[in-house]
Amino acid sequence: MAQTALISVSDKTGILEFAQALHALGIKLLSTGGTAKLLADAGLPVTEVADHTGFPEMLDGRVKTLHPKIHGGLLARRDLPAHVAAIKEHGIDTIDLLIVNLYPFESTVAKAGCTLEDAIENIDIGGPAMVRSAAKNWKDVGVLTDAAQYPVALAELKAGGKLSDKTKFAFSVAAFNRIADYDGAISDYLSAIDFDASIGQPAPTRTLFPAQSNGRFVKVQDLRYGENPHQQAAFYRDLHPAPGSLVSAKQLQGKELSYNNIADADAAWECVKSFDVPACVIVKHANPCGVAVGKDANEAYGKAFKTDPTSAFGGIIAFNRPVDGETAQAIAKQFVEVLMAPGYTPEALAVFQATKVKLNVRVLEIALPPGGKTDWENGRNLMDVKRVGSGLLMQTADNHELAASDLKVVTKKQPTPQQLQDLLFAWKVAKFVKSNAIVFCADGMTMGVGAGQMSRLDSARIASIKAEHAGLSLKGTAAASDAFFPFRDGLDVVVDAGASSVIQPGGSMRDQEVIDAADERGVVMVLSGVRHFRH
Repeated sequence: MAQTALISVSDKTGILEFAQALHALGIKLLSTGGTAKLLADAGLPVTEVADHTGFPEMLDGRVKTLHPKIHGGLLARRDLPAHVAAIKEHGIDTIDLLIVNLYPFESTVAKAGCTLEDAIENIDIGGPAMVRSAAKNWKDVGVLTDAAQYPVALAELKAGGKLSDKTKFAFSVAAFNRIADYDGAISDYLSAIDFDASIGQPAPTRTLFPAQSNGRFVKVQDLRYGENPHQQAAFYRDLHPAPGSLVSAKQLQGKELSYNNIADADAAWECVKSFDVPACVIVKHANPCGVAVGKDANEAYGKAFKTDPTSAFGGIIAFNRPVDGETAQAIAKQFVEVLMAPGYTPEALAVFQATKVKLNVRVLEIALPPGGKTDWENGRNLMDVKRVGSGLLMQTADNHELAASDLKVVTKKQPTPQQLQDLLFAWKVAKFVKSNAIVFCADGMTMGVGAGQMSRLDSARIASIKAEHAGLSLKGTAAASDAFFPFRDGLDVVVDAGASSVIQPGGSMRDQEVIDAADERGVVMVLSGVRHFRH
């Protein structure tokens, strides 16, 4: 008996050519509405579903494939005599291939001004039902839900006249994944609607946090282990990653990325791409240990490395400019785990291919985000998620950017233009340092970084010690504190270390006491009005 293919697609990319190839192989074509017309207009012999079922399409297309002759043909097991007898008794023919993609719900609701009615009308019913039937009966039915599968299926059909069990199973898994993605998108959209606030509005009012969150991710790779060797791990990406984000990285050489490599690389990349001028960020254990800007990548690297050469050993290095041969030669003098940049010259790549040791360096190439009006266009996550016991903490991502006009000078002493520049640089770095964070900066480079301490005083002391060990003077530096100083002692510590200007959020009950201390010490203090805890 000739095979039968049922084709019902919303996105008709490549479908005509695929259907022509199926016809050439002697496969009967069964189709619906617009797809059937497309095939018939191209001269292909195609049977409309309404003619096949003997039941007309109705309710504006809402009911057309929900019929026993469709689902019986998809669900009947060919290896069970009872199934074969049942469909024969009721005049149901088997369907061997199902080619379906669904109504464009995701793209519809992504449009500005999408009404609830438009969203509802783009919820596919018959498509998912057919896909589930075919995917359940995968041993007998090949189900294709993506145009990228057409060449794979066609190659096997041409070679052996049928799809292999391995391919049918892979298509079935992909089909159930697509249904899960589709239903998740519908659930996310509908459960975020504030019904009362939407009354009388052309487009529904939606909350940031839906009543149910349906996280959907695709596995990029299995990892050798997690944070520690006794933990298992894998790396996943969003279904629709932000452009210029870490998951878009192309590994040019080096050992397999580890769990910790990926976590640290993300911290480095998020920090370095926040700068508009040539910048270098060196990260160790999720904290920047050196950040600098310069006239080019090489100068930025030299300044960043100078901050803390000890911690830079075995670190993650990120650039927001292509790496040239000179910069690569400088980097090659130290041990580096991961190197990241938007590009590399042939000379730079040759440096890291010169020896077996250098070949182990994980070299990643990541295109910078194109930039735009939204955080997503700028390669930023829209939400942050943290796993806690049997639950999730969700928040909007910390994508706040501070401008000089946002600063409030609260001391008698006013900042110079250079101090303002240093303060904004220090603040940008502090955003990416684990709390409690104290960062000393001058002339576009970090001079001392204190991270992750239970006491802000200890973070300041650690930053001072690191600067001393690196042979750097903190005299005249700008100091940033990611949160307010609860007492004046925190200010005294950074001023004692050498800071002549300080930026902090403010908001403490003792703000005036701290401001008075700054006036007493003769330093500049500005308030950002924004806190940057990073836990």
